Amino acid sequence: MPVIASVFALVLLVTSGRYGYHRDELYFLAAGRRLDWSYPDQPPLSPFLARLMAAVDPDSLCVMRLPAIAAATFVVVCAGLMAGELGGGRGARALAAGAVASSALVLAVGHLLGTTVFDLAAWSLICLLVLKLGRDRRWWLVIGLVVGIGLQNKVLLIVPVLVLAAMLMVTGERKLFTTKYFGFGVAVALVLQLPYLWWQAANGFPQWELSRAIAGGSSGTSDTPIMFVLLQFGLIGVLLVPLWGYGLWRLWNSPWRAFALTYAVLFVVFLATGGKAYYLGGMYPVLLAAGAVGLGRWLGDDRRRWAAVTSVITVNALLSALLFLPVLPVALLRDSPILAINYDAGETIAWPRYVEQIAAARPPGAPILTANYGEAGAIERYGSEYALPTPHSGHNAYWWWGPPPDSATEVLTVGIDRERLTALCSTIEPAGVLDNGLGIDNDEQGEPMFLCRNPIRPWSQLWPQLRTLG
Repeated sequence: MPVIASVFALVLLVTSGRYGYHRDELYFLAAGRRLDWSYPDQPPLSPFLARLMAAVDPDSLCVMRLPAIAAATFVVVCAGLMAGELGGGRGARALAAGAVASSALVLAVGHLLGTTVFDLAAWSLICLLVLKLGRDRRWWLVIGLVVGIGLQNKVLLIVPVLVLAAMLMVTGERKLFTTKYFGFGVAVALVLQLPYLWWQAANGFPQWELSRAIAGGSSGTSDTPIMFVLLQFGLIGVLLVPLWGYGLWRLWNSPWRAFALTYAVLFVVFLATGGKAYYLGGMYPVLLAAGAVGLGRWLGDDRRRWAAVTSVITVNALLSALLFLPVLPVALLRDSPILAINYDAGETIAWPRYVEQIAAARPPGAPILTANYGEAGAIERYGSEYALPTPHSGHNAYWWWGPPPDSATEVLTVGIDRERLTALCSTIEPAGVLDNGLGIDNDEQGEPMFLCRNPIRPWSQLWPQLRTLG
């Protein structure tokens, strides 16, 4: 298992500097410069880590992604340890770790600094600690700590936590809760959440508004119900569906039936509420671990069987890496199927080139107003080379950070449609379009730039109508 985790981490490290920043990473850097107890769209952990890594080396993408690599590697290790808790030996632990390391989801999120990889790590550790509760109730204290820290990364973690707790009670494991340590664990988690809750309450709980927007399909990775179902077969890799399916069956027929029920309930909840496919991703490490225990016993000492299974996991790893890590040269992306499968790959392309084009279109002294946080974050990251000012945007936390000055009579807008600008300015003049020069159809390709002159009202009065959450 240590060898598997080490190889996995090395692969992520070697590929971490290819392509470029993801739009979310640029946003986390911007948010990290403005640290707060919360933001309208997320708790503060990822921005804090982005700021911490920028303090180590502000120009290194590899350094910035080190926490994500560590978290993804931790998920691999937890899978092996969960197999051990479920009764597996050395072979089963290696199978579980290898299966998780080969998965499309863990490779993809381990390559980018974002909330999903830390959410996976927190939930994997919670599942592992729950498996340990049968021997020692004091693990509730650690579970409370992990839940509290995990909620500082992503509030969505509370959903699987509550569902698993309910399923443990439904399946007759109420004895796990009849201890003072459970109450102490809950208290620890609540105390850690108080600053976040205070900020959200003071600002009208914008994150709940954002959640409704995402459920309505506002995110670039939002899924239709049918895609939510189909993508479950691709999150780990099609080749490993039989393994996690077998693990689901084994858990259902074991004392830990609560995990199987949790998977089923979360599937229905996320499907019904418009959740993204990867919201269910945290359940797959424990399913794979359970499947690996049974498979390991069947393999026994048969070398041919072990070779066959190892080959399947290896092929799954190669396919996952090809599709979800920056393996291909950028120039070959356009003619490959990767962008159709891996949306995020396109969002790591050409940000410096876009900023160069924005700088060329900007009149001296003009503020910049962007449609989304990716464009604004890129300007903050690369704009110093062109002496660009701090940009403005109505998107998510950028709206909280304020509008252009009321004295501005000419503003360069990026990515905002002309029709929308007619409600803002008296004079609108085209200033070009963004072009990555690679023919890659990502979210910024072909987006318009305009010079927005003579605002119809001061920007501080126009600002409320520019607020966008999504």
